[in-house]
Amino acid sequence: MALHPKSVLARARACIRIENAALAETGKRLGREFVATARAVDAVRARGGKLIFTGVGKNAPVAQKIAATFNSTGMPSCFLDATQALHGDLGLVESDDLAFLLSNSGHSEEILRLVPMLKRFGVKIVAFTGTPESDLARNADFQLFYHVPREACPLKLAPTASTTAALALGDALAMVLLEARGFTRDDFAKYHPAGNLGRVLLLRVKDIMRSGNRLPIATDDVSTQSAILAMTKAKSGSIALVAKKTGRLTGILTDGDFRRSALTGPGFLGRPVSTFMTRKPKVIAEDALGVDALRLFEAHKIDDLIVVNPKGKPVGLIDGQDLPKFKIV
Repeated sequence: MALHPKSVLARARACIRIENAALAETGKRLGREFVATARAVDAVRARGGKLIFTGVGKNAPVAQKIAATFNSTGMPSCFLDATQALHGDLGLVESDDLAFLLSNSGHSEEILRLVPMLKRFGVKIVAFTGTPESDLARNADFQLFYHVPREACPLKLAPTASTTAALALGDALAMVLLEARGFTRDDFAKYHPAGNLGRVLLLRVKDIMRSGNRLPIATDDVSTQSAILAMTKAKSGSIALVAKKTGRLTGILTDGDFRRSALTGPGFLGRPVSTFMTRKPKVIAEDALGVDALRLFEAHKIDDLIVVNPKGKPVGLIDGQDLPKFKIV
């Protein structure tokens, strides 16, 4: 049949509404079972165990994705193929582990067959299901329930809202535990060293700052004209100003400061640059992460950031216009 734009969009929006309703209902009904499972995962991490996720059919890729999310946040996890488990893959199971068995109905034969086998290893089991009264839920040590008023499939056959809700519930568990552990950007970067994400997270200020001839520096007793000439020569929008005796940073003169100085009347170029500089500017250490610099730019609405060494002397400059080039946005 023809795909008429109005009917296509109406059906697509209906599908999204149905899945959104499943997410809302799942979130609303979260309770003590979720808390107990979160504590069980925390205990597994404390004793050096791992999380095992398994599911069949459409739940298999959901289980794989949740395991990958936990791995990326520093919680050792793996996917166990429910069929291969019966032919040797149970060798990856250890007593300190915690197994998540995904089954919407809670009656999947392949999943239920794993329950007694996992218990023989002394492994605790989490029933990850949309059916609280199921055999899986009754025989598990912990439960994660998602609630799906109906599937988005018009035939009520293809898993749609149920797999979406299961995936979101797994993400919720991972994020709760990530925050409870105080997981940081530095920690995240350790597990994502490759690709653009890892590159951006691992960039240090010293990797992106302007230095050498691109870093204009002058003592704070020079004339405003001299400071502007130094800025122009370095093709910079600001200049770091330092104390003549110590070389420590005392201020910064930006293009905005220069324009404001012109409003003071004739002769402003001959006056000391300290008259117009911004004192106690925001600074950052060269070993700080690039994303930390981004936070300073966003929090203080500045255009330039001076990089200083432990002695408070300027060693670099970050121009806000440079950040997109390094994809730190």
